[in-house]
Amino acid sequence: MQSDSVGEYLSANDAVALRSQPLLRSAFIALSQNRLLRRFAERSSIGRRMSGRFVAGMSIDEALAVCERLNREGIAATLDALGESVTTEPEARASADVYHRMLDAIAARGLNANVSLKLSQMGMDFDPDLAEKIVGEMVEHASAVDSFVRIDMEGSPYTEATIAMTERLQTRGDGPGRVGTVLQAYLYRTEGDVERLLRQGIRIRLCKGAYKEPPAIAFPDKPDVDANYIKLAERLMNSGVFCGIATHDEAIVDKLLTFTREHDVPQDAFEFQMLYGIRRDLQRRLIELGFGVRVYVPFGPEWYPYFMRRLAERPANLFFLVKNALKS
Repeated sequence: MQSDSVGEYLSANDAVALRSQPLLRSAFIALSQNRLLRRFAERSSIGRRMSGRFVAGMSIDEALAVCERLNREGIAATLDALGESVTTEPEARASADVYHRMLDAIAARGLNANVSLKLSQMGMDFDPDLAEKIVGEMVEHASAVDSFVRIDMEGSPYTEATIAMTERLQTRGDGPGRVGTVLQAYLYRTEGDVERLLRQGIRIRLCKGAYKEPPAIAFPDKPDVDANYIKLAERLMNSGVFCGIATHDEAIVDKLLTFTREHDVPQDAFEFQMLYGIRRDLQRRLIELGFGVRVYVPFGPEWYPYFMRRLAERPANLFFLVKNALKS
């Protein structure tokens, strides 16, 4: 059984030392873009074994099985077929087909789940109009089966285009309430983007951000990111627009729980969202308190960039993974 944290494997001093090394985070971000290492890792048995901490298998059926288990525990799910930066229309259509199959399977199995995608999977890099057409068809499908499409946020070059496309899709016949996006608290612009999307009733998933961005556009220091995250989360939770509060930081969660009590925020006004394989103890605690929890369930053979970004967020995870790989 996987542990809920790496704490049992690291001393407190070791964990503090790791968290104090921003260079290690930068190194993992750089490695996430290394094509040779990605090719080796995604084809190797040890790579797949280590990725299992954060990736729910290689196939749709494996991911659906995880969703069913989560639902039995009272936890909702968001399915994400991993993959980035396709270069041809057939590749983009193939990526979209996986999502259409997932939407049908979610409906057929009666799962409490929806889907989350990246625009670079849908052709955004070479044909933005094609990407919008493909995602629009997916939103129509989601509406037909009473589901929802979340457009993930990628690095800052995609920020404005992602927000603008979400706004356009929201105004279409099947769009209202069926499409939302993700905002990243480490960007200076995000406070304005929150107000912009709330005015249109667009559902937001708020996260801290997992890409390396320059200090000209993003808060470089964690305390500033955390403070901005809390401010924006409180705004969202009290906005009247259902939102996702995506964090594993228990100190932040506790502050937000206090905010809900002090401002009489209904528990069904928002949900907490977390990543597969991370802080299951905190997920269970929130469920017991009566709050909604949704787990982001990524799967598929193109797992390497996602996996490396998870290590970048918390380098101590590497020690947990190595220890368990050696044990097996």
